[in-house]
Amino acid sequence: MTDHKAIAPDSTAARVALWRALHLEVDATPHVLTDDIGLKLLEPPDDWRERGDMNPEFTRPFRASIVARARFIEDLVMEQLRHGVTQYVIFGAGLDSFAQRHPELAASLTIFEIDRPGPQRWKYDRLIALGYGVQDWLHFVPVDFEAGQSWRDALLQHGFDASRPAVIVSTGVSMYLTREANASTLREVSSFAPGSTLAMTFLLPPEMADPEVRPGLEMAEKGARESGTPFISVFTPQDMMAFARENGFKDATHVSAATLTQRYFSNRDDGLRPPANAEELLIATT
Repeated sequence: MTDHKAIAPDSTAARVALWRALHLEVDATPHVLTDDIGLKLLEPPDDWRERGDMNPEFTRPFRASIVARARFIEDLVMEQLRHGVTQYVIFGAGLDSFAQRHPELAASLTIFEIDRPGPQRWKYDRLIALGYGVQDWLHFVPVDFEAGQSWRDALLQHGFDASRPAVIVSTGVSMYLTREANASTLREVSSFAPGSTLAMTFLLPPEMADPEVRPGLEMAEKGARESGTPFISVFTPQDMMAFARENGFKDATHVSAATLTQRYFSNRDDGLRPPANAEELLIATT
């Protein structure tokens, strides 16, 4: 891997990883997703569960949303793999642990993780230190977005085959980008080989969200703004579906919280479910 100074993941990436681990600790079985690898990579202080943003009750709907979208995407990747799609691209990969949790796919899938150089160097070093290693089928693609580096060019330089279809995933990113930057990303991905699929989360206008989660969304927005990465773009589902088609996709589908609830939470008796009209999913195909 190219030598860069290691920089610890930002607070958002760390929070997502810790919520995945918290799901295993405080939510009843069956678990929607089994993932504590991010927790092991971060190795936080023993009192991490006492943080305000880890409060089991307050974070419950957001925790459910995080594990639901991750599970949906993993199921999508597995489904597309059965259809012969063998390339998986992850934007803003952060502490994603798909490769570590699915070593059985090494012979059939190639994963490309796109992220900023510093956090990617940190993750690489931690995977080596903890004995997970970085296998040949996992490609780290460092991209300096602030310097205007092309993620598409970087992807090709790391072995991506543009003539073959791929699953491309972007979660927790679109709200930080301008509408034009989102349009540019959509246009780039829509030019991928026919049969490619994009799974992208988008944030709905806060006034549309379930009332019980609005305080949490407001807190997240305030924290993002104060850290210099404010929420910029929100979309209604209708707007996002039209936006994807306008920017080159053949088909676009909205995967709502209700759909995720029916698929992954319908047999639960503890009321755990993702909140409606908060952060939901676009699935678009070329």
